[in-house]
Amino acid sequence: MARTETDILIAGGGIAGLTAALTFGRAGFRVVLVSPEPPVTEGDADGSDLRSTAFLQPAKVLFEQIGLWDDLAGTATPLNVLRVVDTVGWPPQIRDSREFQATDLGERSFGWNLMNWRVLQGLARTLNGLDNVVLRFGTSFASMVARDAGAIVQLSSGDSVAAKLVVAADGRNSAVRETAGIGVKTTRYGQKTLAFVVGHSKPHANVSTEIYNEGGPFTLVPLPDLDGQPASAVVWMNPGARAEELAAMDWVAFEARMSERSCYILGPLHLKSERRLWPIISQRAERLAAPRVAVMAEAAHVIPPIGAQGLNTSLNDLVLLRDLALMAGREGLGGDDMLERYDRTRGADIRKRVRAIDAFNRITRSPNPQVQMLRLAGMKAAHDLGGLRRAIMKAGMGH
Repeated sequence: MARTETDILIAGGGIAGLTAALTFGRAGFRVVLVSPEPPVTEGDADGSDLRSTAFLQPAKVLFEQIGLWDDLAGTATPLNVLRVVDTVGWPPQIRDSREFQATDLGERSFGWNLMNWRVLQGLARTLNGLDNVVLRFGTSFASMVARDAGAIVQLSSGDSVAAKLVVAADGRNSAVRETAGIGVKTTRYGQKTLAFVVGHSKPHANVSTEIYNEGGPFTLVPLPDLDGQPASAVVWMNPGARAEELAAMDWVAFEARMSERSCYILGPLHLKSERRLWPIISQRAERLAAPRVAVMAEAAHVIPPIGAQGLNTSLNDLVLLRDLALMAGREGLGGDDMLERYDRTRGADIRKRVRAIDAFNRITRSPNPQVQMLRLAGMKAAHDLGGLRRAIMKAGMGH
């Protein structure tokens, strides 16, 4: 069987893995990416990812640096305001709300919302023709032996790759992480989220809206108009059984129920896509590095879809990993000094973010009236105390 030599082998062909391939490729490294499946790059295709991601300011900077932003900008919707709405009961009754303005941080927008399948499409187009990046879809990581000078990776095809650095971007059940002997701490909430796209009569005005009630938030994130009508991506978190019940509802009943849950803030909601279910967990790798291995994205951390922390945290992993790789050069690439610094620096930030979102999820989904009062008080304090408001917004942006 054939053996390929490269600087970096990346396992995982999702947004994080493909972005890593493009980032390291633009930085001048030779890259091989392996993934059992090619990315689904059309919204109406089987298996397409109908979730959206609010890419925050640091993500846009990275996308500009690697030549991806020009492909995405035309379908990216700016997020200028975050509106938080506290509700109780059913039908939900609004108790209070607050708006967080990007202008408080001297920015016009917190970030830009994009459909995940659209990001995959842009990555595939931008990677096409990049000579130092080889994409091997239909082939997956099988095993690995780490040596002083590099790692020998066996692939499912029977071929092997010799690499200075192996990057685990192969998801929450990472085979690379497991092979490297890195354990994980997992928290299961018994929740699932529904992801879908809606149209509505009122314009969203580039305002992202999170509506709290027991079970988890109902989040409306702005998208470009669809069929001449304002549109938003929805992430709706619920206990697992309830989420499955909602996913099985007929179209008309579901539209009525989700419109009630939204408190008609944008008017009646009309379904514009299929509904997809995703389990909600919190997970953190015990460490982010092993000999010749760096663990990033969902292989390193899984965060409930609150506050746009998931993929943005993954891209923060990537930025540091790229910068450390450039500092190390080919001679030091994947060496102990580089990986120890990556583990130490990113590990501290990830632990804080996972703990914060875990606590936030527990509070926002609780049916306990006393906890719901705490949720309301917390929302008011987070907004009304100017110093605290700016500190929270900066932390959420990745600073």
